[in-house]
Amino acid sequence: MHGTESPSSWVQRWSHLVPVGGTVLDVACGQGRHLRWFAGHGHPVTGVDRDPSAVAAAAGAGWVVQADIENGPWPFEGQRFDAVVVTNYLWRALLPVIVDSVAEGGVLIYETFATGNESVGRPSRPDFLLQPGELLQACAGLHVVAYENGFCDHPERFVQRIAALRKRPSDAAAPARHLLPD
Repeated sequence: MHGTESPSSWVQRWSHLVPVGGTVLDVACGQGRHLRWFAGHGHPVTGVDRDPSAVAAAAGAGWVVQADIENGPWPFEGQRFDAVVVTNYLWRALLPVIVDSVAEGGVLIYETFATGNESVGRPSRPDFLLQPGELLQACAGLHVVAYENGFCDHPERFVQRIAALRKRPSDAAAPARHLLPD
């Protein structure tokens, strides 16, 4: 079942960019695999999903909201988080809202399916597949630390991934020093 597998290696790789004790929002959190990962590392976590059974399964990890974010209001209007995490989910109309939910000094860690995935499995509808460079364009106002667009073979899938920070105004003069994992 989606959301019961181990945390995404992309999320794990870039989780060190989340400020110590920083708040984390997991969009379309499923069963809460990333909520549990971040809560286990001392972060207050919030999740949102529309599936009541997923919300019930994830609720033990933190505060989880059941909401249909594609057809209803954004339940976190005006709130900012030190990290916003999204995996295996794309609703283009929400991309600006998701990016805007990243607080100053916070990070967006995003990984989802891309064009080409239709050749290896689901999702295969263009509505659910990022176009080349689309995630970079959505994050144009953020400082991109890492970006990938390509094919993975375990399991086979085409993905785009990004780790991007919202700089604080005080960070503008100094060069960014964000540790890149080996």
